Amino acid sequence: MPTDLLDRIHSPADLKPLDKRELRKLADQLRAFVLDSVSRTGGHLSSNLGTVELTVALHYVYDTPHDRIIWDVGHQSYPHKILTGRKAGMSTLRQFGGMSGFPKRSESEYDAFGTAHSSTSISAALGMAVASRNAGVSRQHIAVIGDGSMSAGMAFEAMNNAGVTPDINLLVILNDNDMSISPPVGALNRYLARLMSGQFYAAAKNVGRSVLQHMPPVLELARRFEEHAKGMVTPATLFEEMGFNYVGPIDGHDLDSLIPTLQNMRALKGPQFLHVVTKKGQGYKLAEADPVLYHGPGKFDPSIGIQKPTATPKTTFTQVFGTWLCDMGEQDQRLVGITPAMREGSGMVEFERRFPKRYFDVGIAEQHAVTFAAGLACEGKKPVVAIYSTFLQRGYDQLIHDVALQNLDVTFALDRAGLVGADGATHAGNYDIAFVRCIPNMVVATPSDENELRLLLSTCYQYPGPATVRYPRGAGVGAVPQADLATVEVGRGMVRRHGKNIAMLVFGTLLPGALKAAEALNLTVADMRFVKPLDVALVLELAATHTGLVTLEEGSVMGGAGSAVAEALAAAGVVCPLLQLGLPDRFIDHGEQGALLASVGLDAAGIEHSVRARFAAELA
Repeated sequence: MPTDLLDRIHSPADLKPLDKRELRKLADQLRAFVLDSVSRTGGHLSSNLGTVELTVALHYVYDTPHDRIIWDVGHQSYPHKILTGRKAGMSTLRQFGGMSGFPKRSESEYDAFGTAHSSTSISAALGMAVASRNAGVSRQHIAVIGDGSMSAGMAFEAMNNAGVTPDINLLVILNDNDMSISPPVGALNRYLARLMSGQFYAAAKNVGRSVLQHMPPVLELARRFEEHAKGMVTPATLFEEMGFNYVGPIDGHDLDSLIPTLQNMRALKGPQFLHVVTKKGQGYKLAEADPVLYHGPGKFDPSIGIQKPTATPKTTFTQVFGTWLCDMGEQDQRLVGITPAMREGSGMVEFERRFPKRYFDVGIAEQHAVTFAAGLACEGKKPVVAIYSTFLQRGYDQLIHDVALQNLDVTFALDRAGLVGADGATHAGNYDIAFVRCIPNMVVATPSDENELRLLLSTCYQYPGPATVRYPRGAGVGAVPQADLATVEVGRGMVRRHGKNIAMLVFGTLLPGALKAAEALNLTVADMRFVKPLDVALVLELAATHTGLVTLEEGSVMGGAGSAVAEALAAAGVVCPLLQLGLPDRFIDHGEQGALLASVGLDAAGIEHSVRARFAAELA
């Protein structure tokens, strides 16, 4: 498709002179460009195809960047990036040194707030609105939030605050596409159905039907009006009770509706709420038919669509977890699986199919997920919470207060631990070792390969208390998991290679690189398996038989597994040279996982270089 009109847009100011026909043409070209671009780089597709017209309308009506637009999560902001001067950068999207897949304040003045986790937009926009009000600055503040993100308590906390905040310019746009990532769950999307089935409504409807049944044309007209009224009136009850002026729902793909509505609402004062209905994957039939498959695809041919790989791919850690969950669930009827809106990402599709009554998707509500699991554990169930490391951060208080303090039997499967590649710093699971190991009663397991993951999942599941098992995105070395549900001793590591002078203590899936470096340097290598409880006996044994120790982890060096080893040595009064290798004290940007590991010296070559530099005399 030609991009002659899109090529003329270098900033939102270039939209202002366009007429409605040209705006519709621009939207078509923008959608085609997004599809072509994402098919070449990979990235989020369905969500961006669904926000094309809304993005065009927002930048046409509002004076950005003076007016602030905050994209909740931000994975739907590609059209926004393109219209704000970053069209050329789309070829580098999510690549090392390239453009971020999410809004990023340091990338553009049009990115008013950095986002990537859900449900933050209304809070941020409210803060900006209050700051503008207090500074006497006339400015509009728009939070664009998806219906999936509205299930998180933070969104309602912000709305509750905003509804009683005077003299602010705040517009919340609910992008209602009936999807988050996994299909939507929870009571919010059932609110209207419940309201419509209430006794008062039913009684009024029955009276009306009895009066009108003798006038069929009028009865049919009333029935049609009722269906429209359900969608047009009752949502206002919910949001207007919170202090917002509700407008909608309107068609989010109709510029003739969007633009005048936004123009009218721009002139209104106080908290405003616009309900916009869009379709994920809009304009690309394959994505419309399967928005989950096309949520975050890799490279593909748009004319064909996403194809199954011809070669058998390696089994991912996520798939190993999904298989284990089903196997353990078959054996133990007490097991329940919980996910905060990441059914596909966490590998729980098969578990839901096989054990629907023991599967719970609680929506984008990580705090609730953790405490919900705690409640189940109190009543004798054995919950397994499948959650990304970066999202467990959002349930940290609940982890401490509701689970660990009561020493409840909850197992946390922490997917996406360590660097995550193209999603970058916002999604990296760099901190879970540090923030979990400091909590009393917790067990922290770090499997080194696929078989170890299955072993340690079974071990932590059988442990009668709270435990976490962390594993990275993607596949490992290809170790075949054993078929049984065997366990290992909690807190016991094992030596994988015997060398001399220097011993390397490895926590997790950096073990293959460590073994390669050890071959070059003739080092001893121990697979520690557990950060907590730490195998102190093995640490002291290696310290006594070697001239130096190296700890290795794909997690934050500050407070991480290496710190645990240093603490153990200090507590025993043992003085031994110690090199701690892990992720440095800075946020690490997006890019291919291998390249990111190399950039921080955690590939085999980097490990060897660091050990040589630190222990040159000992290795001579």
